[in-house]
Amino acid sequence: MSEINLQHHMSAAIRRIMLKAYSNVLRNPLEAKTVWRLQQTFLQSEKRRAAVKEKDGVEVPPFLICSISTTCNLHCKGCYARSNGIASDSASDQKKSLSPDQWKAIFEEAASLGINFALLAGGEPMMRRDILERVAEVEDMVFPIFTNGTLIGPSYIAFLKQHLNLIPVISIEGMEHSTDERRGKGMYKRAMMSVDMLHKEDLFFGTSITVTTENFDLVTSDDFVENLRQLGCKLIIYVEYVPTDPGTEHLALNEEEVQRMEAVQEHQIEHFKDMIIISFPGDEKLLGGCLAAGRGFFHIGPDGSAEPCPFSPFSDSSVIELGVKGALASPLFHKLREARLVGGEHTGGCALFEHREEVEAMLNEQ
Repeated sequence: MSEINLQHHMSAAIRRIMLKAYSNVLRNPLEAKTVWRLQQTFLQSEKRRAAVKEKDGVEVPPFLICSISTTCNLHCKGCYARSNGIASDSASDQKKSLSPDQWKAIFEEAASLGINFALLAGGEPMMRRDILERVAEVEDMVFPIFTNGTLIGPSYIAFLKQHLNLIPVISIEGMEHSTDERRGKGMYKRAMMSVDMLHKEDLFFGTSITVTTENFDLVTSDDFVENLRQLGCKLIIYVEYVPTDPGTEHLALNEEEVQRMEAVQEHQIEHFKDMIIISFPGDEKLLGGCLAAGRGFFHIGPDGSAEPCPFSPFSDSSVIELGVKGALASPLFHKLREARLVGGEHTGGCALFEHREEVEAMLNEQ
């Protein structure tokens, strides 16, 4: 798939997602008004991205992944953020965090370039409410917040009701046993408490589910999805497991299971018409390969480093020094795209993680 066709494909996908989001919030006038306004904004964003391409020759992706927090209140097994040094209990081991004003400036530039979404991760992003309060002011962007859900209470509920462009996405691993086994005893019940609070307030929220060889059949079943639907969940993001911990390679999906995942998603989109269901990285063959390194997104670390993706924490540029547009011209990103490392065959959820030694070698060559 050419870059131009890829951009058209992703823009069309965003339009479909926003249309479905609008139909999901019609009974909530404030949310419906917000989503309608964003729909109009995103149509203009397509034109902004095309204008930057024509003027500067820079492909602007429609979304970013941003790790805004270096701390977390949980110790989940196989956490990529701890493996990559984003999150740590030791302040000396953590990457320096940008200020709330710096993050807001980054997202204001991103919105001006036509970037629609910034997925906020960490660490635990809800431990940085000071950052969330500032970035929520960038009303032309949507911020899905990937959270363990343990910090959501009355105060956060009131905050989320005021800033409908912030969308909590609560991470679970399936049902109680598998969630607690990875995240800690009692974490499933605590996450479900947050789900209940969000549902009662009729807020738009989602769940993020890490798919492994062990929970595949459960979390992709119609019964499991229907249960989430009954709990008020309007968005499901399936994330294929990436074996950042040695000895967990058996948990990563193989090629056959990736193909099954694609078929399952097609079925679910047709069957659960009132839900938004996304698989990450999704159908890479259709998209011409991995979307990292600026093809569809890139990752901004807590210190502002521009990285191909969260699972490939290598950087030769900073958005603080170069801005978002400047970081998109990263020599490393260009090399990765030219070498087709973002489009090669791989197992597990991340092509660049599987080729991390080659990525590091490219960085050291510069």
